[in-house]
Amino acid sequence: RSKPTYLIDMEGEVVHEWPSEHPPGNAAYLMEDGSIVRTAQDFDNPTFHGGGSGGRIQRISWEGELLWDYLFSNEEHMQHHDIAVLPNGNVLMIAWEFKTREEAIAAGRDSSSLEEGGIWPDTVIEVKPEGETGGEIVWEWRLWDHLIQDHDEEKLNFGEVGAHPELVDINHAARGGGDWNHTNSINYNAKLDQVTISVRTFNELWVIDHSTTTEEAANHEGGKHGRGGDLLYRWGNPEAYRRGSRRDMQLFGQHDVQWIDAGLPGEGNILVFNNGDRRGREHSSVDEIVTPVSKKGVYETEDEAAFGPKKASWTYGNEESERFSSNFISGAQRLPNGNTLICSGADGRLLEVTAENEIVWEYVNG
Repeated sequence: RSKPTYLIDMEGEVVHEWPSEHPPGNAAYLMEDGSIVRTAQDFDNPTFHGGGSGGRIQRISWEGELLWDYLFSNEEHMQHHDIAVLPNGNVLMIAWEFKTREEAIAAGRDSSSLEEGGIWPDTVIEVKPEGETGGEIVWEWRLWDHLIQDHDEEKLNFGEVGAHPELVDINHAARGGGDWNHTNSINYNAKLDQVTISVRTFNELWVIDHSTTTEEAANHEGGKHGRGGDLLYRWGNPEAYRRGSRRDMQLFGQHDVQWIDAGLPGEGNILVFNNGDRRGREHSSVDEIVTPVSKKGVYETEDEAAFGPKKASWTYGNEESERFSSNFISGAQRLPNGNTLICSGADGRLLEVTAENEIVWEYVNG
């Protein structure tokens, strides 16, 4: 919860810091020019609150100058958790939008799973920075435009859930409280022009098409793949779209879903910190997933089957000797040398492991 952001060396010594007046909103990224882009918490929002609350995006120079301070927080919407800086300098962010209890029921939500305060379905917003505090929203995707339900045929979005994996069941992971999806990370693949997000309550990662216009993203046609804003791919819990059971779950309260960057070992695969929440014998792992994607960015699956793969291609943490546990926050990234840097956030532990699962560096923030 410290307001500064720190840079440490391989000896664990702090070698630089970027100041801020705001606690972190869960994400910070180091840019090539030495600046950082970070999310920050805004505590004045009357509607949204809870884990991952943010509301503010800041860019801070190496010298500590606040270059950009963008607020996306009011009673109707709020940025939260993570961001992704695009090659053109625009920023993708996850945001909650407010829907009343009545709007949710009209969309097919079971009223018994709703509280009076309504729900906060997620959106993805692309903002073009302008000046010191401004920003132009140039693209938007809203989950609310891609729903399905089989609870009430008299309500909107009625259909057969298992026949439409590209849509999201409004009654899956239904529970009290506003934060229905708890989407906690976002990442962009420039080669595919696609976006992936980690949806914690669904125990899934989703992939959507970024080549659409905002209008196309609100529909079921358009974009490079002709699918509009419907999901191109989802993985981790086929029970969420009625093509599997709990025994088929692979993700458990995961965080930090990301494609492995171009030029790194495993390029194009997806890496995820699998927290292990409700795994059974709870423990965390870091999993690498080879997705069934073609060179054209199409995800193959058989009719009525769940999206593959059936399991991760590489995992750290499943063996007894590797066991560690962090049931919230946390992340991992692939390094140029092929090793994987892991942040076990709950206990402030960083470790670097080889492809053979050997620990070669460790740091504890204590």
